[in-house]
Amino acid sequence: MPLYDYKCSKCGDVFEALQKMSDEPLKKCPKCKGPIKRLISSPGIIFKGSGFHVTDYAKKKKTEGGKQKTEKKLKTKADKK
Repeated sequence: MPLYDYKCSKCGDVFEALQKMSDEPLKKCPKCKGPIKRLISSPGIIFKGSGFHVTDYAKKKKTEGGKQKTEKKLKTKADKK
């Protein structure tokens, strides 16, 4: 269920409400019973799967046992010369 932000026009209180998308928007502030408006806010984004971590793009090096080992190389000032 989505989490909606609301702001009271009377007292200025900002609060969140967990509602179904099909539910009617709230009309009154729970603190002062004044009129409220639903705010537009950005959704929380969760990236899942491969391609979002440093280990997915790091160079892989084979070890003596045949298994791959992730190696991350940091650039230094000496490397740039």
